[in-house]
Amino acid sequence: MTLDAAWAVDWTRRSAASVAEHRDELVELDRQIGDGDHGENLSRGFRAVVAKLDALDPPPATVGDVLRIVATTLMSTVGGAAGPLYGTAYLRASKSGTATELGPDGVVALLEAALDGIVTRGKATVGEKTMVDAWTAAVAAAVDAADHGAPPSQVLAAAARGAQEGARSTVPLVATKGRASYLGERSAGHLDPGARSSELILAAAAEAAADAD
Repeated sequence: MTLDAAWAVDWTRRSAASVAEHRDELVELDRQIGDGDHGENLSRGFRAVVAKLDALDPPPATVGDVLRIVATTLMSTVGGAAGPLYGTAYLRASKSGTATELGPDGVVALLEAALDGIVTRGKATVGEKTMVDAWTAAVAAAVDAADHGAPPSQVLAAAARGAQEGARSTVPLVATKGRASYLGERSAGHLDPGARSSELILAAAAEAAADAD
């Protein structure tokens, strides 16, 4: 089973629904160590993405086409750090998803490109209590799954589990990057909101892939 543009559209719609469902949680997480706008900003951005997809006729032809729409819309509608970070992640991923269908290696390449975009834009590394912790664990799990012959849906399922573990790993960390770093030691004990939203988005990708099988 391979993944195509229909999967990418389903992934995007599920991401929007999940972010909206967890909007208040993301707001509260960001209120604890940031400026409290992550949930609202990201929810507004994904609503705009879905509205744009709904208006397209014909629909996007490739995964890359879908992800490019997500990237440009998030960049123009999401404020704070999240817009540029997610926008760059989706934009880099769109450039690796130009084929009409993606196999396991294509999925890994897409995730690696997204992580590369986040790292490049945010200048963060693992252990600094950011979304990089979630994405790095997701990519590592995806690579391992693909190396063991897993199909795309299972590669994404592994990535989702990795993202969950990576997000949870941010709880005891002291932030050294972004607004949370202003709190110093007081940032420990809190789940990073960007890592949490990354976990939700990658879980949505895995759920869409499972239903596409």
